[in-house]
Amino acid sequence: MTQTTADDRLIVAMDVPDALAGLKLAEQLGDAVSFYKIGLGMLTGGGLALANEMKQELGKRIFLDMKLFDIGATVEKAVRGLSQFDLDFLTVHGDPYVVRAAKEGASGKEMKILAVTILTSLDRADLDSALIKPGEIRDLVQERAGKAFTAGADGVIASPQEAALIRALPEAAGKLIVTPGVRPTGAALGDQKRVATPASAVQEGADHIVVGRPVWQATDPRAAALAIVDELRSA
Repeated sequence: MTQTTADDRLIVAMDVPDALAGLKLAEQLGDAVSFYKIGLGMLTGGGLALANEMKQELGKRIFLDMKLFDIGATVEKAVRGLSQFDLDFLTVHGDPYVVRAAKEGASGKEMKILAVTILTSLDRADLDSALIKPGEIRDLVQERAGKAFTAGADGVIASPQEAALIRALPEAAGKLIVTPGVRPTGAALGDQKRVATPASAVQEGADHIVVGRPVWQATDPRAAALAIVDELRSA
């Protein structure tokens, strides 16, 4: 029997055009979803205002996916400003100096800093073209995660295929692993290259999974979200 209570392990990526479309999606999903990701794609479409309204008025948890990357002082200043919105998660790139600056900017706030390891849309050929050092992606992700944790990150963003490797790190104790690149069985992969199902992602050690298009592009988004929640609970 389908349960109607949301599961915080599911984060729905609100990759819709603007804040109005985002509010409509939240209304469609209702109590089936309690946690949303708002990213750069909606920044010019009222994303920050939407994040604040959903947090303060609708009582939703919010993951602001900005993937900040700049000199330390700029990152610290940006994070200090964003922390005033009382949001739950914020992403920065996983370079240790960026993580340290972000943690300083979030000092005194509950907002958790999540470090991006290697984007789930990238494969080894992409890393080669970006002059990233040789090695298996899994090993590089694990190494970046360990360095980010040591720098103070509250968690990391990694594909489900690397979750178990990261969870095995001594530095990962008490830290969060959030996995995009999650696709329910039978869903199209889109631009993701390192993917897994919701059940396998949590079995590998993920605390939260991020799902976007398979929910908001569905004919019935609420039913799609509930099916994912059922799969998570069955895992």
